[in-house]
Amino acid sequence: MMTKTSTEIQNDIYQFIQTYATTDDQQLSESDFNQVALDLFDYQFKNNLPYKRYAQSQRKSPLIVSNWQSIPLMPIQGYKQLTLSTTPVQNDEPVFMSSGTTDPNHRSHNYHPSFKVWDASMKYPFKQFVLPDRDKITILGLFPGEKTNSNSSLSRYVTKAIDFFGDDKSGIFIDENGMDYQGIVGALKDTERQGRPVMLLGASFSYVHLLDYLNEQKLTFKLPGDSRLFDTGGFKGQSRSVDAQDLFDAIKNTFNIDRDHYINMYGMTEISSQCYDQNLVRLYHHLPLDYTKAAPAWVRVRILSTDTLQPVESGHAGLIAYYDLANWNSCVAILTEDMGIQDKNGFKVLGRVQGAEAKGCSIAVDQLLHAKQM
Repeated sequence: MMTKTSTEIQNDIYQFIQTYATTDDQQLSESDFNQVALDLFDYQFKNNLPYKRYAQSQRKSPLIVSNWQSIPLMPIQGYKQLTLSTTPVQNDEPVFMSSGTTDPNHRSHNYHPSFKVWDASMKYPFKQFVLPDRDKITILGLFPGEKTNSNSSLSRYVTKAIDFFGDDKSGIFIDENGMDYQGIVGALKDTERQGRPVMLLGASFSYVHLLDYLNEQKLTFKLPGDSRLFDTGGFKGQSRSVDAQDLFDAIKNTFNIDRDHYINMYGMTEISSQCYDQNLVRLYHHLPLDYTKAAPAWVRVRILSTDTLQPVESGHAGLIAYYDLANWNSCVAILTEDMGIQDKNGFKVLGRVQGAEAKGCSIAVDQLLHAKQM
């Protein structure tokens, strides 16, 4: 088959997102997903040399691979060791980099010569899962925005959330100088007084520090109904670890936000799409609550054995494999270092792979490094 150009691939993915933006049943999109994924693998195989070498080490090529499940999974480490880009990297090209908390000398790099697909892949699931009941809301950003940290995918995420869905009272309350606690308190008091729903948007430890401050000041709020708290993930920080239930309780006591209005997402530097807790969308559609995460139609999640990297049965824990059509410029298929468990409704993230569990990861990284020397 004839390999598509970068523009053609992006247009195909963008059209797929437009077509299936509000589709809950992934079976409806399965045939189209498979075709776009195979076209994307062919494009990446031809234009991303490190990925091609790795695929060849797995004895995989577009001539052999006939379904998306067989596309070779690039280990997360590849984004730290290799330049994974289908287009020549320009000096001023936007690049997202991981925080480097695990290995400061090797940070993941994910290059983005265009944000057309990335923005679309962010916008529609955010509306579906985070704002199923309204088009706009007051968003208080508790994570640095894109202007403060242009190399953070989460910073762009927060900025675009406010651009797309924030009303004129929205803003970001943290920058290189730290968190604007007084500004946040003032905004919360305003929304409380006016009866206007608000959404807090930040990383887990944004809330830990904010709650510490409010507790010291003996401040609590009775935020209006339909207010919500959006946590972008991660319960571990450099200062201390926080139990998830303790955080839920503190949020309830401080903001008057119930657990069903608390939503968490799954995302990372190396991918371009996010998955979301389903509780809000199900609540506002009068369905039984479900706190597992759902993927948009252009993402597939599989749970693999930590030993063999083969699929495990439903309800069994394993490594999360992530297939993301929006990752058009690097690798469509990624082997994460996160453990998860999946059922017919969605999946849960159990945390990072540990010690003896990491056999599959170690094998994959060993193969990656061997391919790098080819």
